[in-house]
Amino acid sequence: MMFNILISDPLSEEGIQPLRNAENMNIVIDTELTPEELAVKITDFDALLVRSQTQVTRELISKASNLKIIGRAGVGVDNIDLDAATEHGIIVVNAPNGNTNSAAEHTMAMIMSLSRKIPQAFNSLKNKRWDRKKYVGVELKNKTLGIIGLGRIGAEVAYRAKGQRMNITAYDPFLTEEKADKMGIGYGTVEDVLQVADFITIHTPLLKETRHLLNEDAFKLMKDGVQIVNCARGGIIDEEALYHAITSKKVAGAALDVFEEEPFMDNKLLELPEVIATPHLGASTIEAQEMVAIDVCHDVISLLTGETVKNPVNLPSVPGEILNKIEPYFNLAEKLGDFLIHLTDEVIEEVNIYYSGDLYDVEVAPLTRNTVKGLLKRHLGNHVNDVNALFLAEKRGITIQENKTPKARGFTNLIKVEVKTKSESRSVSGTLLNGLGPRIVKVDHYSVDFTPKGHVVVIHHKDQPGVIGKMGSLLSQHNINIATMQVDRSDVGGDAIMMLTVDKHMEKDELEALKSVEEIYDVMVVDL
Repeated sequence: MMFNILISDPLSEEGIQPLRNAENMNIVIDTELTPEELAVKITDFDALLVRSQTQVTRELISKASNLKIIGRAGVGVDNIDLDAATEHGIIVVNAPNGNTNSAAEHTMAMIMSLSRKIPQAFNSLKNKRWDRKKYVGVELKNKTLGIIGLGRIGAEVAYRAKGQRMNITAYDPFLTEEKADKMGIGYGTVEDVLQVADFITIHTPLLKETRHLLNEDAFKLMKDGVQIVNCARGGIIDEEALYHAITSKKVAGAALDVFEEEPFMDNKLLELPEVIATPHLGASTIEAQEMVAIDVCHDVISLLTGETVKNPVNLPSVPGEILNKIEPYFNLAEKLGDFLIHLTDEVIEEVNIYYSGDLYDVEVAPLTRNTVKGLLKRHLGNHVNDVNALFLAEKRGITIQENKTPKARGFTNLIKVEVKTKSESRSVSGTLLNGLGPRIVKVDHYSVDFTPKGHVVVIHHKDQPGVIGKMGSLLSQHNINIATMQVDRSDVGGDAIMMLTVDKHMEKDELEALKSVEEIYDVMVVDL
């Protein structure tokens, strides 16, 4: 059987050699198609290979009656409608490892260029000036490199920086003391890294939690004369705050490969002599572009010839009879994980998931994937999906265990998710109520009953008269309306928990106002 493969974005010729070498593959390369032309043409193809240029929309997918696989030659899949692909039974694959080395090398190149002022000195020479004294740099030896985000790229940067005899201190939500010791680096909180580093490099996804992670407050924590590198994602650094930090001499220099808005041409940061910049070149090497194309080509061949793909980014196939039973629980499982991860800031070592009642005799593996996805997405973003969630958890040393029992403790079905860290255990339980949908019914040992959606405020407090009144008064002062409230306590006068759903996201100053109440131990907000 002959398979038709369309390549609609420019790919390395060396990268598509696996397709050319495979049997029964008819390759069509057309990188000038308009969206309308592509929508007509796509009906004839079994596979589509793209980079970031082609927008694989729901409308396009609905026209792709024969399409079996979409290959993204790169990491991100923002230009592909994953939900639509999954609904149409189309597997999406990417190349998560192909650009790791290139991105790490570019980061080190930026650090070295920044430390020795190489671009500025070169520009001076081009303008026929010989300013040796003006471009005196600093050595990297014995300097402290702070790494925020120690995934694939961050870890590769750490290895390279150690080769320059730098001291490394890192933060990652999945980094433990044991892992840090094994790598020969120090570790701490984000604040710890900011306070001790001479150079700071960022390697996190862009999430709600990481947007403007380096802001005005963060710069205040840093050493005077710190130097900043960002080859990860635009938006992690507040560019306005960075500008003021440089002009005030708090920050000695910055090396930027990514920006809040791209193309990045007309911006006052580029006017500062302390700033060096490149136009998003982290993955722009011949080798990286070959590797990402090779990786997706191998997965396309595997799928079309009936083998297993290595890098799927959407849902695997689930038999219809199983899917019908468990699909109603998908949202509940993910929300339980999403809620629970907000209850601890410590590194998770173990996850135990207990299925009971109606879930005792059904296949729950897809629910486990959804739960783990919910747990990991807070720190890893949309890179986590149902397919790779367990793999990513395993790579971070997290043990996942499933448990089943026919007894559901008064409920027809119940899912309990427990996470264990080095010093604590936290848990949350939920059920699916007929006609009412998902409900969270227990947080740790406290009994509650609320729908896991919207803006949820969790308040730990002392059980005594007046606390609810003070809390309500403060929320009223900030124009925050309470939609629902749940209260439970361990014993009279002991510890208690208050669960609120409110009508809008609570800002930092509003949370701090609640924390100022003497009887309130802790406040956290979870946006579900």
